[in-house]
Amino acid sequence: QLLEAKASLSLAQAQHTVQLQQAKAQINNMVPKKQFEQLQNTLREEQCKTQQLQESLQQQAEQTCRQLVRTQEEHEQLLQAAVEQAEGLEQSLKNAEAVLAERAAQLRDAQAQLSRNKLLIEELRGENRRFAMALQAAELKQKSMEEKNQLLEEQASALKQLIGKITPASLS
Repeated sequence: QLLEAKASLSLAQAQHTVQLQQAKAQINNMVPKKQFEQLQNTLREEQCKTQQLQESLQQQAEQTCRQLVRTQEEHEQLLQAAVEQAEGLEQSLKNAEAVLAERAAQLRDAQAQLSRNKLLIEELRGENRRFAMALQAAELKQKSMEEKNQLLEEQASALKQLIGKITPASLS
């Protein structure tokens, strides 16, 4: 906008200068003094207006430039904050990945230990079955021995009775 305004101003000044030259030429040829003075006053007024317009445009340009610098600084700050936030998120992601990798390793170790424990339990169950069978066989053997022992005791008792009957008879 500033460049367009400056271009318009330059064009207007050039046209004004041409008109002024033409007017001077015409004034020299045919314009009365009073009219010439009016034209000069008009020219001074136009020049004043042109100067004011130039100053206003310069102020606007400076203000726009300052605003542009502030906006650029704000954008740079926002960009820096976004970069820092992205770096923080990246570090958090790396930390989370490390924790997940560690947990995954722990889970693999736990699963391996669980598999070993299952195998150990199966072995213990097998041993328990063998012990139970051995215990059952021992109990059967013990029962059989107790029955034999009972039988032997009954036989010993019968023999004692028989000896007890035979001994008095043989003494007499």
